[in-house]
Amino acid sequence: MFYRGRNLTELIALLTIIIWPVIPLFWIPVHCFAGFFKKIGVMTYVMPFLIWPPVAYLIYLNRTFLLYYRLDMHNLVRIAGLIILTAGTVLQIWTGRLLTLWGLMGVPEVSAKSTSWLATDGAFSFVRHPTYLAHTLMLGGIFLFTGVVAIGIITLLDFAVINAIVIPLEERELLVRFGDDYVRYKKRVPRYFPRLKKRQKNNRISWR
Repeated sequence: MFYRGRNLTELIALLTIIIWPVIPLFWIPVHCFAGFFKKIGVMTYVMPFLIWPPVAYLIYLNRTFLLYYRLDMHNLVRIAGLIILTAGTVLQIWTGRLLTLWGLMGVPEVSAKSTSWLATDGAFSFVRHPTYLAHTLMLGGIFLFTGVVAIGIITLLDFAVINAIVIPLEERELLVRFGDDYVRYKKRVPRYFPRLKKRQKNNRISWR
C-alpha cells in the first residue's frame, strides 16, 4: 500500500505540508498583480496547477526528513490540538457559507465581471479576515496533535506571510473595490484577533 507503515498522524502531517503551499503560491501573485490577473480572468486558476505540483512532489521526495523531527506531545496537548483544529474548521465552514464557493476561490479578485460584496456580518463582524485566522487555528491544531516540528514551522511561517504580505495586499485591493465602506469597516472591526468587548451588529453591504 502507498502509505504502508505510516500512522495516521504522519499522513495528516504530510498532507498538510503538501497542501499548504497552494495558499501563498496563489494569493500572493493574485494580489501583487491584480490588474494582470483580472485581464486573464479564470485562466488564473491554471497557475496553481502549473506551480504547485512540482513543489508538492519535492515535498514528497523529502517526506522522511520533514516528518522525522517530532515532539512527544502529552495526550492533553493532543486533545487541545484537536479542539483547536475543530474550531478552525468550524470557522472556515462558517466563513465559506458567508462568502460562497466563488468568494473562497477568489473569483472577485480575478474577474472584472464578477459581482462582489463587502461581507461584514457573521464571522466578519468579529475579524476582517476569518479565513486566514481559521488557517492559523487549523495548522496550530495539527501541530499540537501530531507534534511534527515542520508543521509548527509552517504554522509560524503561515502567520507571518499572511499578516506581513497577503493581508496588506488584499486590503489594498479591497480598498480600491469598496472605498469608504471598507475604510469604515476597518475602523470598526479588528484585522485578525477578535476584541473581547461587545461588538456592534453589522450588515452586509452589497457592491457590484
